[in-house]
Amino acid sequence: MAALTDFIVSKVRVKLFKVFLENPKEMYHVRDLVRKVSEEINAVRRELLRMEEAGMVKKESRGNRLYYWFREEYPYFQEILQMVSKASGLGYAVRKSRGKLGKISYVVFSGEFVRHSDRSSADQVDVLVVGDVVLPELASLIRQEESKRKREINYSPMSRDEYQFRKSRRDPFILSFLTGSRIMIIGDEVEFVN
Repeated sequence: MAALTDFIVSKVRVKLFKVFLENPKEMYHVRDLVRKVSEEINAVRRELLRMEEAGMVKKESRGNRLYYWFREEYPYFQEILQMVSKASGLGYAVRKSRGKLGKISYVVFSGEFVRHSDRSSADQVDVLVVGDVVLPELASLIRQEESKRKREINYSPMSRDEYQFRKSRRDPFILSFLTGSRIMIIGDEVEFVN
């Protein structure tokens, strides 16, 4: 299975990407990052310096501590966010368990879900799964992620025929995924939209 280390050679940077982009709104203290990535402090500092020079992260001093966060203005933020979403958390679990989940055509995460933003409405769906879905397997993966995030995840499984029908009828629910911010975990984006 493809991994971030296929594209990024620094294992420390891969780990830092995962920490920063699994919750992009969070700021992290250097020692906190060291604990989360389980690497030597000098390796983490060196990589943070490189990432700062490249414009990926920003830092801020608070008291006697330095805090870092990933810059959403970084030109490749969306692409790195997509890779991290597929290589960690629920995205990784879904890709890893694809065979157990049934014959899946598409798995799409909403942009708000990936960025850990508050939903714009309570009934907004975070995850759309299209195909012949084994519901107990999907529910199990969702429950595991809910316990990690400590919040409910709204998900909607549907058959490919239902998806095509609702897309052809310009169903508002489907249009929200077609026009909104999204991350494709499984499936071809062009095929999903057309």
